[in-house]
Amino acid sequence: MALQVGDSIPHFIAKDAAGKDFDSRNYIGKKPVVIYFYPKDDTRVCTQQACSFRDQYDDFKALGAEVIGISGDSIQSHQKFSAQYQLPFILLSDADRKLRKLFGVPRDLLGLIPGRVTYVANERGIITMIFNSTSGTIHIKKALEALQK
Repeated sequence: MALQVGDSIPHFIAKDAAGKDFDSRNYIGKKPVVIYFYPKDDTRVCTQQACSFRDQYDDFKALGAEVIGISGDSIQSHQKFSAQYQLPFILLSDADRKLRKLFGVPRDLLGLIPGRVTYVANERGIITMIFNSTSGTIHIKKALEALQK
């Protein structure tokens, strides 16, 4: 079942772009978080989205929030993607799609493409906004608005 506004972000562990274990308990419930699921590294819209989060990362940090990007790409792909575009935020590998299932992220385009969904949670780990759209750049604006409320 898909997570809804008002739900708590569930605990999870995943590999980050450095190949290290990322434990959600180190962030969830301690500070606001923006968790965004995207289809694939190095595709046009996903790159635009990542670079938009990068360009406004200081705005998120000023609001006390951490940005976490998640896709099914490998750790090596995330390392390359992060280095190429100088992404300052966390990228997590979800190669087995367990995180997509945990959050209930739907697929887009007739079920062919992994969905693009952004979750904003407050410092208590409660989801305050979910935004589902194939347009990458709108997610940044929506996430900032939700954090500013």
